[in-house]
Amino acid sequence: MNKNYYAILMAGGVGSRFWPISTQDFPKQFHDMLGTGDTLIQKTFHRLADLIPKENIFILTNERYNDLVLEQLPEVEQRQVVLEPAMRNTAPCILYASLKIQKENPDAVMIVAPSDHWIEDEKTFSKNVQQAFDYCENNDALMTLGIQPTFPNTGYGYIEFDKSSAEAIKTVNQFREKPDYETAKSFISQGNFLWNAGIFMWSAKSVIKAFQNNQPELFKLFESGIPVYNTEFENEFIKENYPNAENVSVDYAIMEKSANVHVIAAEFDWNDLGTWGSLYDKLDKDESGNAVVNARTLAEDASGNMIRTKKDKIVVIDGLQDYIVVDKEEVLLIFPKSKEQDIKMTLQQVKDKFGEQYG
Repeated sequence: MNKNYYAILMAGGVGSRFWPISTQDFPKQFHDMLGTGDTLIQKTFHRLADLIPKENIFILTNERYNDLVLEQLPEVEQRQVVLEPAMRNTAPCILYASLKIQKENPDAVMIVAPSDHWIEDEKTFSKNVQQAFDYCENNDALMTLGIQPTFPNTGYGYIEFDKSSAEAIKTVNQFREKPDYETAKSFISQGNFLWNAGIFMWSAKSVIKAFQNNQPELFKLFESGIPVYNTEFENEFIKENYPNAENVSVDYAIMEKSANVHVIAAEFDWNDLGTWGSLYDKLDKDESGNAVVNARTLAEDASGNMIRTKKDKIVVIDGLQDYIVVDKEEVLLIFPKSKEQDIKMTLQQVKDKFGEQYG
């Protein structure tokens, strides 16, 4: 294991499109969404630990999830849990964690990875990350892993790369926002567009320089804490200063503004597990195309459904096609898969009508 290898595992999101399983108090990364026996954060941690020393994996999360992280990842010490006292998008927390890591090890190279993605071929994932690390150790580069599009998805941002190069590592021309369907089709037909998976690799030196050049105010705010990072006074500094950080994504803050951005087209299967439908796509199905987690089902004239309950609950379904059926204690969701993007809005209506405790 290379002691200069580090990871920042992003675990602060709420995952509201997976309601009612995912809630503010217990978001999706801490659930066994796939019914495998491991939660999403556990699967991601162990995937990263194939390449990176466990003590060098930092978990970035909201302070309310500190105990959940330590409970689910017993290998992790408190020093590795980097807590946000306020929700400020991805740029502030990545800069903060990068400065902490650089102070600990000026030669660090790191991966920033979401805690809730599904990756099947973990050996190939490690191979692609190793490629990026080798490049980042020797070059001033901001790297990302892009996913080969399989259909014109309008739910992802896209990365446009320079297709004149035959190398595996391509120069990024520009990042594109989530497109409409026709634009997504044209991206795919051009052949030099990848889905933006939000997985980044860089040296501590390069990413901090990028923040310094492109986000001077944000950099100044967190630079002033360097003397106290990794000491007993860090927490006090962060509580006082973190809420003053601008709410900005790392894509917008540095990736879209930098000239030294490169991409590797990932060779592994990937899914962002952003919705019940994306989870359905990845699960085994019964003979009628129903995906079932935990439940025991009796299904008649029922197909294409996503069904999740507590362990061994009996679910009887008749005459239901392409629905999400999720049972969780005092909430039962029966919702058409075709409207899954509206679950976020429905959750707000439930909270308005019945109270915040249901979200």
